[in-house]
Amino acid sequence: MKSMTCKQLGGACDKVFTAATFEEIAEMSKAHGGEMFKAQDPPHLEAMQKMKGLMTDPAAMQKWFMARKAEFEALPDED
Repeated sequence: MKSMTCKQLGGACDKVFTAATFEEIAEMSKAHGGEMFKAQDPPHLEAMQKMKGLMTDPAAMQKWFMARKAEFEALPDED
């Protein structure tokens, strides 16, 4: 198991997500983002705007995603 924070994943807070794979962490982060969107949390809405801008460039988005995945893979296991 490895952990990353919302901020490490492009978000706005220090909420920690823990999972065995990066894909699981990404899903947790996405669900959290949805909750923060529903709550209209200003810091998260700002972070979402930044991500939305990144998503307009598929190559940049892929580069960002791969960098986060590499960061996850480099983390030590927490067993």
